[in-house]
Amino acid sequence: MSGAPALDVEVRRVGIDDPLAEPLVRELTEEYVRRYGPEAHEEMTRYPADSWTAPHGLLLLLLEDGEPVAGGAYKRYDERTAEVKRMWTASAHRRRGLARRVLAELERAAAGAGYDRIFLTTGPLQPEARGLYLASGYTALFDVDADPLTIGPLPFEKHLL
Repeated sequence: MSGAPALDVEVRRVGIDDPLAEPLVRELTEEYVRRYGPEAHEEMTRYPADSWTAPHGLLLLLLEDGEPVAGGAYKRYDERTAEVKRMWTASAHRRRGLARRVLAELERAAAGAGYDRIFLTTGPLQPEARGLYLASGYTALFDVDADPLTIGPLPFEKHLL
């Protein structure tokens, strides 16, 4: 089904401990470990579960036929800024615009929660994420012409309307 457009998907807010979030947590952890090594496990347990709950945070999934195909979260960064984390698209569903849809849903929800800025970082070994954020109107807070491996985490921001 890869390459098919993202049509009828349900957007559902869940807790990090919801069974529907398990594929996001598992696949994202595997992806981080594959790209960055075993110490990447720590990233997935770095924040308490309530970081992703209202009123300051959110975890949402896109479901297709009841199955999670993409997701993402934000948490409070500061009183006016939400930090996007945990962006994920199931490997069998990539290249369908799902990550862009998740990002748009997170932005809409963050604005509705009173945030007026989004901040995020992605790793230097995730060029597809870097491309997504640049194509989605995020401003790179680093030299985009520099070798990402010389920078470390790549920070971005976007001001919400």
